[in-house]
Amino acid sequence: MGSAVQFWKHFFENFATSSAGYIFMWFILALLVIAVAIAIERIYYVMVRSNVNSDKFMMEVRKLVTSGNIKRAIELCEQGKQKALPYVVLAGLKRVAESESLDFRSIQNAVDEGTLEVIPQLQKRTNYLSMLANVATLTGLMGTIYGLIIAFEAVGGSEIAEADKPKILAQGIAVAMNTTIFGLAVAVPTLIVYNILQNKTTQIIDEMDEHLVKLINLITGNR
Repeated sequence: MGSAVQFWKHFFENFATSSAGYIFMWFILALLVIAVAIAIERIYYVMVRSNVNSDKFMMEVRKLVTSGNIKRAIELCEQGKQKALPYVVLAGLKRVAESESLDFRSIQNAVDEGTLEVIPQLQKRTNYLSMLANVATLTGLMGTIYGLIIAFEAVGGSEIAEADKPKILAQGIAVAMNTTIFGLAVAVPTLIVYNILQNKTTQIIDEMDEHLVKLINLITGNR
């Protein structure tokens, strides 16, 4: 814990020193700000706005559909239509309410239209997190190479005074290590958030597929 505090203290004390390689740190920091903004927006949209207790919600919908109360089922979906599953179910139920002679294909088409609207919104911008993590890692690696170049020049440079070589060598190694750890410090949590969002998005889509097939079969069976 103490070493982490010392690193961040050292980082912010020397942040503007581009000659010491902190130009790479500035760029990685910009990637961090972008990643945090995207992560917050995606976490809210996927985890909060689009998420619903699918089993509980569909149990209520199936009860209403089984009893023939399609209007009440539509009202239930309208209350939560900002969420993924209710929005798609609503599209199917509205198609049911439009006609008394619907077949499986007609309802399926309505549900597919709703799904095609929902899924891109669930997946939107999430892949940027993976890209930002990779770019942060590679930028840190660039800083590492830059620092090693400084270190090697200090060792082999004939135009550098002997008294200055240890200082420049230490500076080059510090640049190499600082950019590496900062790039990884941004990349690791970004990748974790990316995978959490990907898994949650996949879960929501799988739940939609499962419950929608059961609902369509239930509707067409009752008809």
